[in-house]
Amino acid sequence: MNGNNDNLKTDLNAADIEKIDREFVWHPFTQMSDWEKERNLIIERGEGVYLYDIHGNRYIDGVSSLWVNVHGHNNPELNSALKEQIDKIAHSTLLGLANVPSAILAEKLIEIAPGNLKKVFYSDSGSTSVEIAIKVAFQYFRQKGPKYKDKKKIIAATSAYHGDTIGSVSVGGIGLFHSIYKPLLFDTVRITYPYCYRCPYGLKYPDCALHCAKEAEKIIKVHAEESCALIIEPMIQGASGMITMPVGYLKKIERACKDNGVLLILDEVATGFGRTGKMFAAFHEDVSPDAMCVAKGITGGYLPMAATLFTQEIYDGFLGKYEDNKTFFHGHTYTGNQLASACAVKSVELFKKNGILNKMKPVIKRFNELLKRFYDLKHVGEVRNIGLMAGIELVKDKETKEPFAEHERIGHKVILKAREKGVIIRPLGNVIVLMPPLVIDENTLETLCSVVNESIEEVTQ
Repeated sequence: MNGNNDNLKTDLNAADIEKIDREFVWHPFTQMSDWEKERNLIIERGEGVYLYDIHGNRYIDGVSSLWVNVHGHNNPELNSALKEQIDKIAHSTLLGLANVPSAILAEKLIEIAPGNLKKVFYSDSGSTSVEIAIKVAFQYFRQKGPKYKDKKKIIAATSAYHGDTIGSVSVGGIGLFHSIYKPLLFDTVRITYPYCYRCPYGLKYPDCALHCAKEAEKIIKVHAEESCALIIEPMIQGASGMITMPVGYLKKIERACKDNGVLLILDEVATGFGRTGKMFAAFHEDVSPDAMCVAKGITGGYLPMAATLFTQEIYDGFLGKYEDNKTFFHGHTYTGNQLASACAVKSVELFKKNGILNKMKPVIKRFNELLKRFYDLKHVGEVRNIGLMAGIELVKDKETKEPFAEHERIGHKVILKAREKGVIIRPLGNVIVLMPPLVIDENTLETLCSVVNESIEEVTQ
């Protein structure tokens, strides 16, 4: 098949596709020696909250195709928006030009974002949206004057995940993913992300009086003169295991940043666009960030796109004469792509048209009830959730909180068992993640939770 389009076939059967995938595709976050041993799932189509493989089997999409699908697969209105745009133009650069859907989308994003955010800088993924926020924060203070010349560092949380580019990995804190790249990374200042189930201070919430936030406030104050920004995942830390913040923590971080002249960057890549029950997680504690990173659900799960939103003050810090060299010299070829923008515009419109956030309320209530049932299982240590985001932490010993050993791959075994029962989910180590499309109905949600419950019980009994 190398280099010869004549050899491309349209009549490939399932076995052919499986063979081609094994021979040529290197999958992300996947140990390929294991992949080559297992019978692997290849998706052919989707409909609503369901995925269908090349053998015709149907599965509930229990993680929204990695946290991105919002309105369901093969949504007629998103399909139409994409088709309508592709008949006009697929792409033209945003460098020195503008285009219709990206302009419309920018206005819509500002309308639904925290009120102090006024400008939109587009990119292509959550990682790049974070890179942009970091670079802008650094350059902003460099251009602000000699008084701020020492403000170079970023404050980030322990066990954070902000993406896979070098800058975003530098502010990340998951050893399994990031430690090997340490020689390539820039130094960061660390605050402790609250993990109440395994509190690093050995305290209990709420009796702890948010001790972790007090410690963070001290660190922010001590390092303020050398730090340009703090970046954090609001309300729930995703890839580290769906670790939820106690009430009040985020607001204290915001206040500490503002009191000490440190920009606050919220990474809403996973939490944005309704995942937490509000349009953005910042709204849970009425937080006003200086920058906000969004991606994943921005196009409803249709096309790659990201944006970093900024305050007017930050934007103004980059204005000047051309020869002043205050320009933000950063960009991506597909920045503000018309096809992705058109889908994103329609997705935002569907939130209002279909009353998504209001319709989610009874579904979230039911979700909370269903999740409580997992505590009846012998090896469930804690269930953490906000909105339609949940993590079920599996432990070897419920009393001591002893985790299963890495080589046991309990999470992986659970998701394979669930797959046999018609559910697609993905673990984060020993944490089982549930994050269905926002349009899932209560009956399907109950099926999803029941299957996962059964799968955990069967694997860990």
